Amino acid sequence: MSNRIITIISLVSILQSISNCGAIKSIQDDDLMNLIRTETYVIALFSSKNCEACDNFESVLNNLQKELANNFNGETVKVINSQLTRLYSPTKEPVLVFFRHGIPLLYNDVPSEDLILHTFVSNKDPVVKELNDETFEHLTQAATGATTGDWFVMFYSADCADCHRLQARWESVGAKLKTRMNVARVNKGTDGSATASRFGVSQVPAFILFRHGKMYRYQIQKYDIESFVSFAQDWFKNMKPERVAVPKSPFDEVVENVVTSLRENTLLWQTSLLLSLLGFVVFVWIKYRKGTQKEKPTTKKGDKEK
Repeated sequence: MSNRIITIISLVSILQSISNCGAIKSIQDDDLMNLIRTETYVIALFSSKNCEACDNFESVLNNLQKELANNFNGETVKVINSQLTRLYSPTKEPVLVFFRHGIPLLYNDVPSEDLILHTFVSNKDPVVKELNDETFEHLTQAATGATTGDWFVMFYSADCADCHRLQARWESVGAKLKTRMNVARVNKGTDGSATASRFGVSQVPAFILFRHGKMYRYQIQKYDIESFVSFAQDWFKNMKPERVAVPKSPFDEVVENVVTSLRENTLLWQTSLLLSLLGFVVFVWIKYRKGTQKEKPTTKKGDKEK
């Protein structure tokens, strides 16, 4: 009898192992962050409980486990009710993100095995190019409209929360547009400050399409992937084109930095000007006093006796 019970328990364990084979491992936020830092490839499904759409995505990923393992030496996981979801997408779960070398790409299509596999295999490496003051004009040739094609550029900074939330979406924009144009980023706060100043970018995030020596500013208050792609492909024609400014000389940059500093610190330069004027007035008054004292006539002794 006991042997029969042991046999039944063993069969149940085997069946459970078979049913769990290929199931996506569920982890917590801290574990996900560690994976992103250590693994070259991580596929993360942000899910929630009692979510039918989430279950559909998970089922598709389960069916893809063999293909994903053959193409990526990484991890496929799910995170339920994660606090990180809004960092990669503004929508509710399910959210599917593909991390390559720590850089996220948001999957923005229906839960299709073919589409997911094609998207991930086609974008094993980050799509968005990182430009700075030294490389921008050389690579884009924006002022001449020469041979490198169109460029859709996002200006960002490290202290901009919206910029961080847009990274996964901007990678998806790059994936959808990479056969048509280049998609890039410029850090306004560090090594791209001169480039941002060149194009009058004062607030981030900001987006500019460079095309045939002209530039078109993205002024739509919608930061979804479809709106970005639509703008870059056709909608930009509704915007007024601007001439692309040529790169500034070092002297121009110094002058502009001084003017910008004065503009941003109005109270400081007004106080400095007032102190300078006050100092000048005091200086003139002292000179005047010294002059009057030298010119004051002296009374002779003989004149006093008369």
